[in-house]
Amino acid sequence: MRAALVQLTSGDDPGANLEVTEALVREAAAGGAALILTPECTNMMSSSRERQREFLRPEAEDATLARMREVAAELGASVLLGSLLLKADDDADDDERFVNRSFLIGPDGGIAARYDKIHMFDVSLKDGESYRESAAFRPGDRAVLTEAAGLRLGLSICYDLRFPRLYRSLAQAGAEVLTVPAAFTVPTGEAHWHVLLRARAIECGAYVLAPAQSGTHPATAGKPRRTYGHSLAVGPWGEIIADAGDDGPGVTFVEIKRDEIARAREMVPSLRHDRDFSAP
Repeated sequence: MRAALVQLTSGDDPGANLEVTEALVREAAAGGAALILTPECTNMMSSSRERQREFLRPEAEDATLARMREVAAELGASVLLGSLLLKADDDADDDERFVNRSFLIGPDGGIAARYDKIHMFDVSLKDGESYRESAAFRPGDRAVLTEAAGLRLGLSICYDLRFPRLYRSLAQAGAEVLTVPAAFTVPTGEAHWHVLLRARAIECGAYVLAPAQSGTHPATAGKPRRTYGHSLAVGPWGEIIADAGDDGPGVTFVEIKRDEIARAREMVPSLRHDRDFSAP
């Protein structure tokens, strides 16, 4: 099965981002991809909460989701929108935070699965950057396993990558491909991106597909963000089979071979070897 990783440099104008995203998704489909994946924050990348409140919409009103459903149906391809930033559909407990939600769109244009990012990126980096995702986004509380192009997919988003228990639970539930759409910072990307993705693939004997945001993101309000890029595909033995680099938007193709998953899990059957133990 041929998959395609779409790398983006999304800014804070959802309309402009949609034009680029659609063009690259069409390029991926023209190249034979049955599964096309976009990064985290596909519809909008902004550090300004005011601009987010102005432009973000609930799921039923989001233009990117609506258009990508039409495009997926036209192309007959499965499209994983790595994540869309959305207004929540309710105001439970007066919680006005947004949601960071991944969507799998089937080749019929229907929404096959949704996943809300579980782990929030609340950190202060040594270069002075700080992030408080939990102040702006509601965390999810449910792992999601779905199917696309004949393969079982385990969904995750960006900072989830640092929590291996999530991926092990997905693999033990049957996931053959782990998706990690991301918008990694440059410092953490340089230090950890490749090694963490390879570790998750090795631990789970699964393909890891990680489409990423890349470069300096256009901003009309707030501080412009920079992301690491390097959309990555890792094989189930831990080998890097595709790396898009940091040259900005583009499409990277990868071949998924199901027998490689079975071979890796036969050679190191650790998914069957968990043992209970007492915590220290």
